[in-house]
Amino acid sequence: MIQKVSHIGIAVNSIEQASKLYTDVLGLKITEIETVPDQKVKIAIIPVGDTRIELLESTDPDGPIAKHIASRGEGLHHVALQVDDIRASLEAMQKKDIPLIDKTPRIGGGHAQIAFLHRKDTKALIELTQPAE
Repeated sequence: MIQKVSHIGIAVNSIEQASKLYTDVLGLKITEIETVPDQKVKIAIIPVGDTRIELLESTDPDGPIAKHIASRGEGLHHVALQVDDIRASLEAMQKKDIPLIDKTPRIGGGHAQIAFLHRKDTKALIELTQPAE
């Protein structure tokens, strides 16, 4: 089921401003910046070993990242866990009565299939992700 921590998503007002800590101070590199129109987000990908940090900037004032920042401020948005079969993982979560935001996968960054578990029971927003093939 779960293979590894895929990435940590951090909600920011500005990728340009927030990335300075990661690049100038920590010496990491942004390898890609991608816009995901369906999610209303721009993502800066920063590899760290076998995982990555994703800086998430809203492309729409009514997008989920903008709403997150408005209610909680900039900072940790979600932890993404890579799974080998996202549909089977979602079925397993439903059988265990874990509330889901997404009952079926949708397309996220890198064309991966993604689905979110509701933070009500998990205490943190958890994304399940299955990389594109």
